[in-house]
Amino acid sequence: MAMDVMPQQGPDSGRSPEPSPQDPYVLPAEGATALPPPPPTLRTTLRRAAFGAVAAGVLLAGALVAVDDEDGRPKEPGPVERAEAAATAGSPASLSDLTALIGDRQKWVESHPKDAPSLATLGTAYVEWARRSADTAYYARAEQALKHSLEAQSGERGNGAAWLGLAALANARHDFLAAKRWGETVKKQQPKAWNVYPVLIDAYTGLGDQKAATAATETFGELRKGVPALARTADLYRGNGWREDALATAREAADRATQPTEKAEALHRLGELAWERGEPEEAVAQFDAALRTDAAQYASLAGRARALAALDRTDEALAAYQSALEKLPRPQYALELGELYESLGLDGDARTQYAKLREMVAAAKKDGVDESLVLARFEADHGDPAAAVELLRAQWRGQHRSAAVADALGWALHRSGKSEEGLEYAQLAADTGVRNASYAYHLGVIQRELADYGPARRNLEQAVRTNPAFSPLAAPLAREALDALGEPPPGGPGDMQPSPPPAPAPEPKPSEKPKQERDQEKKPEAPAPAPSRTAAVKSPSPSASPSAPSSASPSASKSP
Repeated sequence: MAMDVMPQQGPDSGRSPEPSPQDPYVLPAEGATALPPPPPTLRTTLRRAAFGAVAAGVLLAGALVAVDDEDGRPKEPGPVERAEAAATAGSPASLSDLTALIGDRQKWVESHPKDAPSLATLGTAYVEWARRSADTAYYARAEQALKHSLEAQSGERGNGAAWLGLAALANARHDFLAAKRWGETVKKQQPKAWNVYPVLIDAYTGLGDQKAATAATETFGELRKGVPALARTADLYRGNGWREDALATAREAADRATQPTEKAEALHRLGELAWERGEPEEAVAQFDAALRTDAAQYASLAGRARALAALDRTDEALAAYQSALEKLPRPQYALELGELYESLGLDGDARTQYAKLREMVAAAKKDGVDESLVLARFEADHGDPAAAVELLRAQWRGQHRSAAVADALGWALHRSGKSEEGLEYAQLAADTGVRNASYAYHLGVIQRELADYGPARRNLEQAVRTNPAFSPLAAPLAREALDALGEPPPGGPGDMQPSPPPAPAPEPKPSEKPKQERDQEKKPEAPAPAPSRTAAVKSPSPSASPSAPSSASPSASKSP
């Protein structure tokens, strides 16, 4: 990989830098919760100006100082200054600028090992690098730098930047509960500091707390106007299933973005929205635009591959997936590529990708990253569904109750022969409002298994209508299941009426009725038949408090 996207690389280096045992900022991966949680009551407030310059869970940056050159004109900012400026604005820095910032702070802390703000900057920059390169080894470096920062200056004494860095680290490792704790501690100190809200939005979203995520997004929009707020608002609308609002807001963010990295992320979001609407041609166009704007927008390579597969441009899709995995090796992409191979009958290649997925998940676990969700999705469809259930029950017990976890748990339960219990979770995912063809497909299949044919038909129709090519394996199965159900009765189920009863025989006169019939008329009516089994299956409402779930919650009734 080129120098401009890798920290600590020479111009001719072709591989990612590996943490060295001699590196003073490398620790064994302990997880974001390895550090003691922040105290619930704080005696002091944040006073340091450096805290106000922390990016939204991305970078810590100081104020820029204009320097004139020999001609008296303002000097063009260098890569370090550009990274700081992006962080101060709440926008992503380019990978080349992020590389420069990391190198600059590494050199500085070598001679100033007690500089808490610089250590916090370095730690949060490592988090961002690891997130955008999928090199999870950098999370250990981040944890070490942030830990040293807090040793040099505690959070109570003004080092909220390190606490925010730990929140970003926890989110990146999918430890959303820890991220929530760190972020809320900073929020108690400075509720008007805009840079705490993005990490809280990510944490609340990961925990499935839509109400808190909505409130945090609204507050962020009030405190931090512009493209960052528009991007977060578009994501909120998307998660609630408000497609038109999400699209309009995402377009405004793309139109107003000026820096290439920020523009590319906005275009990528438009590509994702187009894909979810079942418009693969538009998705390819947006992903291509994102890559032209910033060639390091590697997630758009995977998005483009997904859309190309939907267009039956399979050779191009395979090449795009392989490129994405080379530059951004995420387990989700390995799963998608394996399923594409399987849909083409290339079972050997599929098994190779599935083996790589397992290796990637295991490597991430060593670095403290929890990839249980993608591993469980793989196990449910291609491995051991019972193992998937156990993984996802652990997620649910850990308060990871997002729509994605609920859907995956419902499907894994169905695949392991527990469709009635699975229905509860699949319905929870659908009830969030998110417009996801895969969620509708899973719910419809489970309902069909339970002989609840009307709702099953509606959800399967929604799946193929929302995105006809949502999965190279599952989309054809959705159409087959829908065809097997057949067409609904003319007029729809709402117009169906029971057959009229036969016309009664003429009533004889009272004197003509036998005594036995007169006695039967005095008996009470027979009780109404009991509800059918499928009618008795109801979707539970999510627990208002994870620590005290209601009896209707799946966690209370089923103890996942």
